[in-house]
Amino acid sequence: MGKNTYDAESITVLEGLEAVRKRPGMYIGSVSTRGLNHLIYEILDNSVDEHLAGFCTEIKVILEADGSATVSDNGRGIPVGMHKKGISAERLVFTTLHAGGKFDNSSYKTSGGLHGVGSSVVNALSKHLSVTVKTGGFVYEDKYERGNPIIELEKGLLPVIGKSKETGTCVNFLPDDEIFEKTRFKEDDIKNRLHETAYLNPGLTIYYEDRRKEEVEAQTFHEPDGIIGYIKDMNKTAETIHDVIYFKGMSDNIEIEVAFQYINEFHENVMGFVNNIYTLEGGTHITGFKSAFTNIINSYARELGILKEKDQNFTGTDVRNGLTAVVSIKHTDPRFEGQTKTKLDNQDAAKAVSKITNDELVRYFDRNLETLKSVIGCAEKAAKLRKTEEKARTNMLSKQKYSFDSNGKLSNCESKDAKKCEIFIVEGDSAGGSAKMARNRMYQAILPIRGKILNVEKASIDKVLANAEIKTMIYAFGCGFSEGYGNDFDITKLRYDKIIIMADADVDGAHISTLLLTLFFRFMPELIYEGHVYIAMPPLYKVIPQKGEEEYLYNDEALEKYKKTHNVSYKLQRYKGLGEMDPEQLWETTLDPQRRLLKRVGIEDAKHASETTELLMGLEVPPRRTFIYENANEAELDV
Repeated sequence: MGKNTYDAESITVLEGLEAVRKRPGMYIGSVSTRGLNHLIYEILDNSVDEHLAGFCTEIKVILEADGSATVSDNGRGIPVGMHKKGISAERLVFTTLHAGGKFDNSSYKTSGGLHGVGSSVVNALSKHLSVTVKTGGFVYEDKYERGNPIIELEKGLLPVIGKSKETGTCVNFLPDDEIFEKTRFKEDDIKNRLHETAYLNPGLTIYYEDRRKEEVEAQTFHEPDGIIGYIKDMNKTAETIHDVIYFKGMSDNIEIEVAFQYINEFHENVMGFVNNIYTLEGGTHITGFKSAFTNIINSYARELGILKEKDQNFTGTDVRNGLTAVVSIKHTDPRFEGQTKTKLDNQDAAKAVSKITNDELVRYFDRNLETLKSVIGCAEKAAKLRKTEEKARTNMLSKQKYSFDSNGKLSNCESKDAKKCEIFIVEGDSAGGSAKMARNRMYQAILPIRGKILNVEKASIDKVLANAEIKTMIYAFGCGFSEGYGNDFDITKLRYDKIIIMADADVDGAHISTLLLTLFFRFMPELIYEGHVYIAMPPLYKVIPQKGEEEYLYNDEALEKYKKTHNVSYKLQRYKGLGEMDPEQLWETTLDPQRRLLKRVGIEDAKHASETTELLMGLEVPPRRTFIYENANEAELDV
């Protein structure tokens, strides 16, 4: 439990708040929906830190009817006393970058809001923000507009607006529409994050309300089974091989908690958390777990005679075939690669997790031999499939000596500078022909594909590798592919900075885009994580007025706006497909970097993305039908 004296002296200032509004992406990742939701997570993390310190048991998150968000807790309350800087500590926290209790080790032993920038960044990017603090028997209030305080302090202290025996902090904020592309929070992502937080903190209860709907949606997230329940939830539709295995321990002052279970599928899902923060790209804690796990299974396999002396060891991917795992650690001084905290960099974490995993797993497997044999059986099955895949890959390479410029498919660009080059994946011969004539040959490559590619979610690895369209893409990109049974992917060999899907703006075009994105997500996910995948946005209409300049309109909203703002007669041309455009039109609307519109594809929640991909693209029809019915009201129909 942290110290009870959480007061003004606990607040440390590192530097002034500057440039957040000019460069918001540095602090919250982006100004898209992902960055918007991140504002809630920054304030939520502060409340969770109070729980980790032992002073908060309940958090409430409300999406208000006016578009704002409210996050409140029953922790100690942000300190409101006079700081040595001559101002209330609360005001300092909300107006100064790197001011917070996270730099005072005695206030928070472990913390998720590790950079201490959360409150001030949210304030800077909000149209208005209010803070209500209950502490010491009184209720205090402070208010801001776009990061600037609007309440004048008397002698540097906050005004008292009431009395209360309770303690806690309540923050309400409205995201600034001058900063964000959209200001409507995405509720599904927020609920996933809240549920995840409840699993990681079994003593915490989180209340959620969405008041933007006609009928208020309310949910309570409380998971007393912790990460054991998390594993059960992730595997609820799968055929499990054994009960969830759980262990925890402390090494080098690092708390380690692990739960895992094998399922009867060719699948791997190892999720890492540091002080409740999901590390999308893993890091040293995941490396420590994986290496220890692989060594233990190989050691047992040889001891039991399953691996003979002449046999090679199982690879790490063999051993993790069918594994669902959560590795959660608490670290007093974690270091992450980048502001968005997606990869842990502490070497002591690898050592500590490896030690605890080794000690606890050996103890468990020594007492549970049948479970151990089941786990080794998963590795054996994966090893056989890996060898089959290696043969398929060898055959693929030996049968087809590939020439980029002579086979008539890929029209490559002249430049070899990958940072400047881009490749357009175009469906159809007519659109491909127009694109080849329209492009900038120095930097733009065109790869036509015929019809809809294989749905990789339903196909075996050998069928995927035998598919002509997929083989062509693998060769063209130059960086190989990755899968659960082997990994030949190397992002540094990518030949193009941008991979742009260029499909028609109709149902078939959307299906083709979805199939391509499924391929990238399952076999080349780094392309998406590193921001190399885009979707072209060709116009839907061309307006030809009797007087004035012609205009391209990219959606129905733009057409409605044009009708309202232009009182002239005009002809309207609707493009049903890219093949209807001549090369000049295709260049100026879709290929020209100065004028085109592109959507970059990103992933915020890898677990949610994987589950949705499996649901929509997999073999099971009933869940897919249910999903479509439930989300039909959010669909944009092409009529």
